[in-house]
Amino acid sequence: MFLSVFDMFKVGVGPSSSHTMGPMVAAARFLDLMRASPFEFAGLRASLHGSLAFTGVGHATDRATILGLAGFVPDSYDHDRAEAALAAIAETGTVTPEGLPTLRFDPKADLIFDYDNTLPGHANGMILMATDAQGDVILRQVYYSVGGGFVLTEEELAEGKDTNDGPPVPFPFHTAAEMLEMARASGKTIAEMKRANEIARGCADSFAKGTARLWEVMNACIERGLSTEGILPGGLKVRRRAKAIHDALMAERGMNLNAPHTINDWMSVYAMAVNEENAAGSQVVTAPTNGAAGVLPAVLRYYLDHVPGASESHIEDFLLTAAAIGGLVKYNASISGAEAGCQAEVGSAAAMAAAGLCAVMGGTPEQVENAAEIALEHHLGMTCDPVAGLVQVPCIERNGLGAIKAVSAASLALRGDGQHFVPLDAVIETMRQTGHDMHEKYKETSLGGLAVNVPNC
Repeated sequence: MFLSVFDMFKVGVGPSSSHTMGPMVAAARFLDLMRASPFEFAGLRASLHGSLAFTGVGHATDRATILGLAGFVPDSYDHDRAEAALAAIAETGTVTPEGLPTLRFDPKADLIFDYDNTLPGHANGMILMATDAQGDVILRQVYYSVGGGFVLTEEELAEGKDTNDGPPVPFPFHTAAEMLEMARASGKTIAEMKRANEIARGCADSFAKGTARLWEVMNACIERGLSTEGILPGGLKVRRRAKAIHDALMAERGMNLNAPHTINDWMSVYAMAVNEENAAGSQVVTAPTNGAAGVLPAVLRYYLDHVPGASESHIEDFLLTAAAIGGLVKYNASISGAEAGCQAEVGSAAAMAAAGLCAVMGGTPEQVENAAEIALEHHLGMTCDPVAGLVQVPCIERNGLGAIKAVSAASLALRGDGQHFVPLDAVIETMRQTGHDMHEKYKETSLGGLAVNVPNC
C-alpha cells in the first residue's frame, strides 16, 4: 500500500475536501474524458446525491461543480477569477472549458440536487453528463468523492482502485503492526521509511520542495486567519474569533497573567484560524480533509513556536510521519465524514498530528504508534452534524480541541516506553466498524445532532 504525502496533504480550497474539492476534481476528470471522446458535445448536466445533496449548498458543492465544469481546479483556484466566472455562467448559461467548445450549462436547470436517490457506492455520489445538440445524454460518468479530495469513478470503486500503482517501494506496510516490524528490522524511523518510499516514486529534490510548500501554505493560512475579522458566509452569522483571541494572547505575554493551561488557547487559536479561513472558502491544505484542516497545522505551529529546541528542519519528518498514519487510516477505514462521521476527520487528523509531534520530539516508532492510537481512540464515535450544512459549527472549535488532544496524546506516549494495551490497528478497525454502524443522520447530512437541535438563524 502506498499513499504519497501529497495524496494525504493537498493544496486546495474550502470549505470541504469531499464536498468542494472532490466535485471540482471530478468535473476536471469528466472534462478530460470529454476531450478524449470522439463525440461532438453541446451541453452539460450534473446531479448530486446523498450527502453531496443534503449539505451541498452549505459546503459549496454547487459552486465547486459549476466551476469545475468551467475548468477550475483546486490547486490553482483563484477566488476573484472564480467569482467572475460564476457571474458570467449565471448570465449566459454556458461554460467554455479549455479544449472544448462552448457548452450549454444553466445551473438552475442543469444542476440537480437529488435528495431521494442515494447512489450505491458511497454517500458522496454525483453523476456528470454531456449532451448533444438535441439535449440527449451521450456521455455519462458516476463519481464518488470518498474523502480528503480523493475521487473514484464507480468502476474504480467497484474494482478497488489500487493505490500501489508505480515502482515498488522499499517499505510497503499495510498496517501499523507491519510498519513497526519494518522499523525494528531496518533500524529506521517511520519518517525515514516513508521518505524512502516517496523517493522510490519520485525525485528527492522535488519532494523536498513539495513538502516545504505544504507547510508554507498551511502557515500562511494560519496567519491569514489570525489577522482577519468579520462574519463568515453562509447565513449563520458566525463571527471570526481567532484574531481577537490571538490579540489577547499576545497582549498577555510578559505580564505574568498566563495560567499554565493558556497554552491550550494557543493550540486552539492556530486551529481555529485555519478553519475560519476554510469556512470562508480560502486556500487550505487537506490534512487529511478540509473539515479537519486545522488540527495538524496547529500542532506543528505549537511545536515550532512553543516547544524548546524545536527546529524547522524537523517539519518534513513531522509531515512524513503524519502521512504514514493517515495512509493507514484511509486504507483500513476511512477519512470521510460522510462515510464514518467526524471520528474519521478530526479523529484521523488528531492521530496524524500526535504521531508527527511525537516523532519530532524524539519518540521511537513504538511511541509514535502509541500517540496515534491514543488520539484516535478518544475520538471514536464522534458524529458529523454541521449546523445548516456549513463547516462552521461545531467544526471550527472541534479542530482546536482535536489539536489539544493530539498534543496530550503525544505527551502521554512520550512518558511511556511504547508498550500499551490497545494497538493502533485495533482502533482503526473499531473506527471503521463504528462508522458502518452509525446512523446516516450523523454522517454529514445535517439531519441529526446539533444540526437539528440548534436554530439555524
